[in-house]
Amino acid sequence: MKVVTFGEIMLRLAPEGYYRFVQAESFGATYGGGEANVAVSLANFGIDASFVTKLPKHDIGQSAVNSLRRYGVDVSKITRGGDRVGIYFLEKGASQRPSKVIYDRAGSAIATAQPSDFHWDDIFEGVDWFHFTGITPAISDSAAAICLEACKAAKRHNVTVSCDLNYRKNLWSREKAGQVMGGLMEYVNVCISNEEDASDVFGIKAANTDITGGKISHEGYKEVAKKLADTFHFDKVAITLRGSISASDNNWAAMLYDGSDYYFSKNYLIRIVDRVGGGDSFGGGLIYSLLNSYAPQDAIEFAVAASCLKHSIEGDFNQVSVDEVNKLAKGDGSGRVQR
Repeated sequence: MKVVTFGEIMLRLAPEGYYRFVQAESFGATYGGGEANVAVSLANFGIDASFVTKLPKHDIGQSAVNSLRRYGVDVSKITRGGDRVGIYFLEKGASQRPSKVIYDRAGSAIATAQPSDFHWDDIFEGVDWFHFTGITPAISDSAAAICLEACKAAKRHNVTVSCDLNYRKNLWSREKAGQVMGGLMEYVNVCISNEEDASDVFGIKAANTDITGGKISHEGYKEVAKKLADTFHFDKVAITLRGSISASDNNWAAMLYDGSDYYFSKNYLIRIVDRVGGGDSFGGGLIYSLLNSYAPQDAIEFAVAASCLKHSIEGDFNQVSVDEVNKLAKGDGSGRVQR
């Protein structure tokens, strides 16, 4: 089975440990980005995963390519050109101090790319699944146009399409997000959202829920999933349910709606090492389980367990195997030493 993801991979610069930006005298450099993170997860699970983007020909662009290649991601469809790699700065939060992200991605290679840079009919030859997020069309109008071309080509090739809504207020307004994403949703089979995205992008709110207070209503999110599916004719809707106790401790669960029934995962109380990429690891786990025809309850349990483990791993990429995820999904969450 082959999966293609499309988006931006960025250089991530972060102070050591839990230092604040104003304290930092050095920044650790790694790479990450929504769809790239999904591709790495899938490659680690044994799926033939290909990441599509545009990156400069210089050494920093090559370093980003190498960061994917080392995990077995197919990078052969990456277009080379443009002037710069997007950057994001991450200050990791702790206790009641939230994490902070600052973007420096204007004018990046993918932001200035044009639809003619990508030959989607060739890219989707023999492909089973295509994944993108709401971050990519938010980067620029041309990136949004490329997403639309990719979705149309995916449909021509009978490729299943998934989208993580992933609203980013630092990239665009709610009004523009709703307009652009609404036009893309007609091509999407599987919609992924967190507890806020449906409200931010489409104004679909969950009743009896206080996100900042950590109160999540299961019944409220049933209504959200059904309204999303009814409005856009999705086959499936998955919603992650994060109850934020603090920046260090979260409750973590999710729901899957298949058009007739609702499936809720078990809840995990997680101590966070690095939460960036947590939603992407959920997306990777869900795509893997659905590609492998898991029953709906097993699919949502696998996706949530994969994401739970990611929260214990530094960096954007989820570095876990199928066996590790299955052990946790089946109840072995003790964290005992494996000898």
